[in-house]
Amino acid sequence: MEKKIILSGIKPTGIPTLGNYIGALRNWRQMQEDDKYCYYMVADLHALTVRNDPKELREQTRSMAALLIACGIDPERSPLFIQSHVHQHAELSWLLGCTTYMGELNRMTQFKDKSQKHSDNINAGLYTYPVLMAADILIYGAHMVPVGDDQKQHVELARNIAIRFNNAFGETFVVPEPVMPKFGARIMGLQDPEHKMSKTDTNPNGYISMLDEPAVIMKKFKKAVTDCEPTIAYAEGRHGCNNLLTIYCACTGKTMAEAVAEFEGAGYGKLKVAVAEAVIAEIEPIQATFKRYMDDEAELDRIVKKGAQQAGERAQLTLDKAYRAVGLR
Repeated sequence: MEKKIILSGIKPTGIPTLGNYIGALRNWRQMQEDDKYCYYMVADLHALTVRNDPKELREQTRSMAALLIACGIDPERSPLFIQSHVHQHAELSWLLGCTTYMGELNRMTQFKDKSQKHSDNINAGLYTYPVLMAADILIYGAHMVPVGDDQKQHVELARNIAIRFNNAFGETFVVPEPVMPKFGARIMGLQDPEHKMSKTDTNPNGYISMLDEPAVIMKKFKKAVTDCEPTIAYAEGRHGCNNLLTIYCACTGKTMAEAVAEFEGAGYGKLKVAVAEAVIAEIEPIQATFKRYMDDEAELDRIVKKGAQQAGERAQLTLDKAYRAVGLR
């Protein structure tokens, strides 16, 4: 049976949060099954749509690669690479840009959002990066792309581009499908549990960084917003309590019914401490592995170089096919 190909990428902008881990990165680890072949990418080219300090970007790219390995990606089974190290992404992006309509890019909600946040730097890359994202996906013949709600629109664009290209030039690209995580996909902020946990939260107590010290994690959970109801339950409208229970279940493997039963008659203080301890137990081994790879620069460089070579070989096959299809020699 042919293995399903999966492509996942993450920008090296800041340290991922607990929400990123539960909603995406942990699922990446679980996707490395016998019937799937995964490509994992640090999307440094996408990070250029906003202004970065070059030195910081290089360091963040390196640390993101180390963190992905620490989160469970096995580079011996799944190529892990830096996007800019595989030049074929940018080359295919030009071909796909010539097959993409401006009306489609005008409808991209993330462009509208980011234009408001970075009004002093509304550049062409910010407008066309969904085309580069389509190239990221299509160049590996990805059947599935794990995404959250905010990225589903970009996979739909990749599908439309692939179908249009295939209709115009013959079967060239696999038409990908978005894959939505089923549980723990949306971890909310600790201070504003009606909104998704984000590393851009101006309140540092609103999110858990994957590199937060245990004492910091405990302190943040003790300050987490709950509600005025005296009992612990998972119910409509109880955003803070629901979020804590969801995190607890995600880190312990317990069902929601088991978690609610465990805290029956208990107060929020006990729940917050238990959730913090579960999170610490989950991410402390990750932090230890992360530090080991950050301290071994040669080994980390070897891994991403090998990953880029593996990814580049597959990408070149697709690029050659696309070039031939449009009439380039």
